[in-house]
Amino acid sequence: MTDFDVKDDAVGICKAVMDGVAPGVRIIDITHQSEPYNIAAGARFLAGSAPYFPKDGVFVVVIDPGVGSTRKAIIAKSKVGQFFVLPDNGLLTLVQDRDGIAEVHEITNPAWMIGSGISSTFHGRDIFSPAAAHVARGDDWTQAGPLVDPAKLVRLDLKRATIDAAGLHADVIGTDGPYGNLVLNVPAELFAQLGYKLGDVVPVTLDGKKYSFKFVKTFSDVAVGKELFYIDSRGRLSLGINQRNFSETYKVEADAVLTIPKK
Repeated sequence: MTDFDVKDDAVGICKAVMDGVAPGVRIIDITHQSEPYNIAAGARFLAGSAPYFPKDGVFVVVIDPGVGSTRKAIIAKSKVGQFFVLPDNGLLTLVQDRDGIAEVHEITNPAWMIGSGISSTFHGRDIFSPAAAHVARGDDWTQAGPLVDPAKLVRLDLKRATIDAAGLHADVIGTDGPYGNLVLNVPAELFAQLGYKLGDVVPVTLDGKKYSFKFVKTFSDVAVGKELFYIDSRGRLSLGINQRNFSETYKVEADAVLTIPKK
């Protein structure tokens, strides 16, 4: 997974490097169109996809605005058994919270890199891809470099939804692909504490403006062009419009704030 896009040769080069170290290695693309420099979005995609991969899967994640700086390049093994080869910049925050991190090594061993000509701007090619391929072919991953204390990994300061006497206070943390549905930092169980049931009309203040939208199970429960609250496939409260783009229609993007009163 990267924020490289597929307009040039970067992704293909990284795959070629992996295949050169571990010929025939199976590579599955999560996405190469994660929002550039957005580490929080990358962390969300990584945590969301990891449970669907093998328990010994190797993840290579390059969303790395600090490339070439003092940030560490690491291999981390989760308590589930999966490996994560990525920059130590917060990408692991949600995986660490859910699965735990058993052990971490910094990648410093030149034998685990592409060679002597390490670029200061393309560590996806020169460090992360070859290191991941070494792990995938069964090499002793502890030889990549020195131990790193998992408690000292860089963590994102992610906003969490809260409930008080005034109701739910939450944030838009992203939009759903090309559809423009608003992804909210509201787990279904937290929203349930407000008392709303399927079929209820839910009042909301979104980005400073007041609205009311129906809470339903799926898009077809409302007419085409109508808004809806629903629980998305990841178990979070979301806002959408049936066959329309909510974000474009309401001019709402990530980081917008919303409040919902108790029923």
